[in-house]
Amino acid sequence: MNDHIKKEFEKKCMAPEEAMELIGSGDRIYIGTMSSVSYGLCQALSRRISDPDRPLRDITIASGNIVVAPPGMEKPDPEHYAGITTYFMGNWERSCQAYIPVDYTSVHLSRSDIWCRQTSGVNVAFFEVSPPDEDGYMSYGPTGVGINVHLKEAVSRIILQVNRRIPYVCGEDNRIHYSEADAIVRLDREPVSVSGYDVNETVRAISDHIVEQIPDGACIQLGLGSLCSAIGFGLREKNDLGVHSEMLSDPMMELMKNGNITNRNKAIYKGKSVASFAFGSREFYDFMDHNEDLHFLPYTEVTNPVNIAKNDRAISINSALTMDLLGQVCADNLNGQQFSATGGQVDFVRGAQMSKEGKSFIAAASTVNSRKAGRRSRIVSRLPAGSVVTTTRADVQYIATEYGCVDLKPLCMRDRVRAMISLAHPDYRDQLRDEAKEAGMI
Repeated sequence: MNDHIKKEFEKKCMAPEEAMELIGSGDRIYIGTMSSVSYGLCQALSRRISDPDRPLRDITIASGNIVVAPPGMEKPDPEHYAGITTYFMGNWERSCQAYIPVDYTSVHLSRSDIWCRQTSGVNVAFFEVSPPDEDGYMSYGPTGVGINVHLKEAVSRIILQVNRRIPYVCGEDNRIHYSEADAIVRLDREPVSVSGYDVNETVRAISDHIVEQIPDGACIQLGLGSLCSAIGFGLREKNDLGVHSEMLSDPMMELMKNGNITNRNKAIYKGKSVASFAFGSREFYDFMDHNEDLHFLPYTEVTNPVNIAKNDRAISINSALTMDLLGQVCADNLNGQQFSATGGQVDFVRGAQMSKEGKSFIAAASTVNSRKAGRRSRIVSRLPAGSVVTTTRADVQYIATEYGCVDLKPLCMRDRVRAMISLAHPDYRDQLRDEAKEAGMI
């Protein structure tokens, strides 16, 4: 930075406690999402809220998919907190339901601007950012690009947490200028990260079924978890892959390093791996830093089905909590309990199928082990009471389990039922068949 910019930047820098003087009772504060959470500011906020001499009341926290609880907010006290509003339930948001109201808003990521501008009601934003560049711009980091541009327009106060361990990500609407901040706090902390996943025989079998369906030159979307990790390894035999995904993770880094991902066949953002956020290892965050082969954009651009469809051979891969015999998919809410979020699943399911030669996959193990109920079939004749359908039977295309991969799209309902039974674990097929006959489905 030149001397003038540096001087003006320093004028806005202050201690965390001083920055918290900008917070008042009744404020609605966005603290971050997933790998871009302002943990240092959250700790300072929790101290300010519970100050015995001048406590704050009716504070609402806005967030998305918080993996690790912010310090001081592990068990939010209803005496100080009015509640939480979120567009994506994470570990922390789910746990907080035992203490304060948690309001989830079902919104496709492609319309997450609605949550930012209309639903959340935020008036203060905590943004964790990278150190400033020569012109005084700071990157939103691994996850901030997804919605920060919309939040910036919605709030009246912005407090930045400048963290030297945050990568500077390239793209559009990916940064903020120091002049837009009301306060800047320097707080260094490792971002939340995740390392490798265990890939068991079931996951490997599902991965093999899907990889077989992915051609050279495909433009892929991958999420997080052992299945996507296995698919990432499986794609090492493919050539000239592209990436257009709401999320980037370590498997994509490995495919880029290995030369499998070239992005040369893409119609939009040719030569770039496109995403809105990233979650991975420390090595992956270092790989992201100033990497111009990665191009980050807001969710409203990346998960827009029209944009997804512009690339030929778009491939989307998503998961499910449970599925019924007609192909309805519950991926975020089961038995009326909110587990995660609608997210970008339906955006990519639709966008991939709109793409020339595109394919959409919903993949899951055929059984799941529950602490209360023990092992059960993930494929059921009827969805549990109160469950919410994420992807409708009209939207779903391929369903994959360890027992195969079937395109449901061209099948009549009776053939769909038979196909879904064939994908179920053998221990449950007779029961499913009997229940389907009793219901007149076959």
